[in-house]
Amino acid sequence: MVVQSGIEALDRLLLDSLEESLAEAARKAGRHLACARGCTECCIGPFPITQLDALRLRRGLAALAARDPLAAAGIRERARKALERMSPGFPGEAERGLLTGGEARQEEFFTWHETLPCPVLNPVSGACDLYPWRPVVCRTFGPPVRFEKDAVAPCRLCFQGAGEAEIEACRVNIDPEGLEDMILTELEAAGAPQADTLVAWAILARGELAGKAARFGTAGRYRPCAANR
Repeated sequence: MVVQSGIEALDRLLLDSLEESLAEAARKAGRHLACARGCTECCIGPFPITQLDALRLRRGLAALAARDPLAAAGIRERARKALERMSPGFPGEAERGLLTGGEARQEEFFTWHETLPCPVLNPVSGACDLYPWRPVVCRTFGPPVRFEKDAVAPCRLCFQGAGEAEIEACRVNIDPEGLEDMILTELEAAGAPQADTLVAWAILARGELAGKAARFGTAGRYRPCAANR
């Protein structure tokens, strides 16, 4: 499918750009970067992801289902349980998993569910089962980064004992070319929802989101249906 292949190619460019920036961040941070396989600091509690992240996760789940159906089934079951738990009081359109509620309402919701593990987190290994396809927010959690004008603080486990000047010296710019925004604009023009969603809804491809995903060739590849390094 032309749309799908074009989006995937652009997404690959975005991920390559992120990898380059985060490699620089790791080089600058050195011993201050605590991220390692088995650390689940960024995997607990729900967080918004884009529709591009959602499509990428479904591509990853389809690939995993072909290689390890039991692992993929485990992700879907954890997503189903998370969706059931979070649907009441969802800050937006719960059926489609679209975060359309106000900021205060979303913050209250995220705080209420702050102990809930991400459905993609393997409860045995403590690793992300869809690590190569993880959302952008998972990739950039840890070091001090900047998205356009927004500076994001490092993970509380990183840069312990470091001063503000040292942290700022290690800050890197993420996606300076604006590739992610460009891809999201393309998706929206093709009919994808404009609102962010959550991992559980992305995995299960609920409601209208499932229909939109099918247009990009990412849903229906299987039936039935961060940052750990």
